[in-house]
Amino acid sequence: MYVCSALYLFVLSYLLFFSHYRSAVSGVVDYNIIPFRSIVRDISSYNGLELRMLTDNFFGNIFAFLPLGFFSSLLFKRLRSIGMIFLLSMGVSVTVELLQLTFKLGSLDIDDVILNTLGGTIGYITFKLLQKGRGYIVSSAK
Repeated sequence: MYVCSALYLFVLSYLLFFSHYRSAVSGVVDYNIIPFRSIVRDISSYNGLELRMLTDNFFGNIFAFLPLGFFSSLLFKRLRSIGMIFLLSMGVSVTVELLQLTFKLGSLDIDDVILNTLGGTIGYITFKLLQKGRGYIVSSAK
């Protein structure tokens, strides 16, 4: 599990800071501090289920942090509460947003923090559901 977690963190770091998309928005200094502004924009521009939606702002941010909630709960007993995962996901997301703004790798968006935190929380819920259904699999990790 540690290898999977490390691989996830490597891929997440790459996507958030070094990917082709990040170099395309390099030098941008923009921010949104109004909650739900970009979420409402994404929902209002919805034009049917497309594969592209999985990587766009709305679902991409949720899916990107889902493993954070899952792996953190699996590997660290101290993080096996929804409150701890919520705070961890929010803290990591705020840190990422501030780093992206500081290094001009995109915009700071409060909606990204909301969606990332939701993703981490869903990851925790997934962990709990698997733990309940197949406790021997997830409870064996230390």
